Amino acid sequence: MNTAAATALAKSVEGEVILPGDDAYEAHRDIFVHKGSPDVVVRCHGTEDVRQALSFARAEKLRVSVRSGGHSNAGLSTDDGGLVVDVSPLNGIDVIDAESGLVRIGPGAQWGQAARTLQEHGLSFSSGDTAQVGVGGLLLGGGIGWTVRSSGLALDNLVAAEVVTADGRVLRASADENADLFWGLRGGGGNFGVVTSFEVTARPLPRVHFGSITYPASEAASVVKGWVRAMRDAPEELTSHVQLFPSFGGDPAPVIVLVCYAGEDVAAASAAIAPLLELGAVEGKDINLVAYPDVLDQAGELPPDWEPMVRNRFVRECADEFVDTLLTGARSFDNLFVELRSLGGALRRVHPNATAFAHRDAEVMVNTAKLGPRADHEAALPEISAFWATLDPFTDGAYSNFLSELDADDMAAVYPPETYARLQAVKDAYDPDNVFSRNPNVRPSERT
Repeated sequence: MNTAAATALAKSVEGEVILPGDDAYEAHRDIFVHKGSPDVVVRCHGTEDVRQALSFARAEKLRVSVRSGGHSNAGLSTDDGGLVVDVSPLNGIDVIDAESGLVRIGPGAQWGQAARTLQEHGLSFSSGDTAQVGVGGLLLGGGIGWTVRSSGLALDNLVAAEVVTADGRVLRASADENADLFWGLRGGGGNFGVVTSFEVTARPLPRVHFGSITYPASEAASVVKGWVRAMRDAPEELTSHVQLFPSFGGDPAPVIVLVCYAGEDVAAASAAIAPLLELGAVEGKDINLVAYPDVLDQAGELPPDWEPMVRNRFVRECADEFVDTLLTGARSFDNLFVELRSLGGALRRVHPNATAFAHRDAEVMVNTAKLGPRADHEAALPEISAFWATLDPFTDGAYSNFLSELDADDMAAVYPPETYARLQAVKDAYDPDNVFSRNPNVRPSERT
């Protein structure tokens, strides 16, 4: 990399240009659970900084990574070498019109920050699970949050975005302007440019009923099967997860059923949650009326050598046979976290071709995270692959934001053929040289 050119870049941007050896480098080289050693990090304070960073990367032939919150499961928001376009300083949250719910959010805003600001106006929209996760990456990939059944994916609330493309153009993408780009942004991740601001429509939601129900580990199969049946009849205001924590070689952990009822009506929430209190011998219950920001987890520190192996698939019909297969396979690992998330409702009402997120008809999403160091995962990869192969007959599709690896099978699951072909046309139009390759990548078509 040309040091003189990097010095010139630092003078041309409002933000910071951070190089190896700089005092700030150690604080900005890594992301959550992934180590990096980029050649340069540009902390962008505005759209023009993004343009300058991309121009520098092209001139110096540096691979580009884009970082908002730095929680990429696959480690794609840092790199070994290359340039990181860090948009975390673009974290403004502006309620443009509280009555209509129109909000402008910077890609670097964190979900906890966004939720608290919106809560002051009695507003919310489905977000991620963790307060520290950045708006940018999650919103472009999907956003399967705690009100997904009542308000859809986070991206379903997007009405416009400002995008800097690989060639330095600054475009507005909406239903009326660059509509093909707008379609691709909603589920196509960072394949087409760097988003510098989002406009979303939030909805009135001051508080929610949120909490947990605990069942014995010995009742896992009957609880999960009963949970599936109960959620089929549940009102859309209710979203629920089932979590099975690893034993780490000790006694099996209890089954945790998490619930979030989107609304303040105590009687309605109690009626909706009641069937989930009848799945077995309840060991504990802790459900309260809370402000929506309070449901977001705080990202805790993992052991320094841990790098969870995360995988997911969608389940169109969560049959008893699937549950039995899942639980039997999961028991062969003592460090595997398993989660099932209820879907449907508002998520399903959006046509599968309306956005680049095509997986609208699934009943459940199943996630696993194998905990521990990466070397352990690599040694256990044949067993993990065999376990997931047993689930293949029941699954169809995957969610890009919950994947730590992005192999050919994963990519085929994330983007069905029709969706991929349409995304490729958008890629050809806006990033034909695949400058934005550090993502669930849609490659440009071969040019002759």
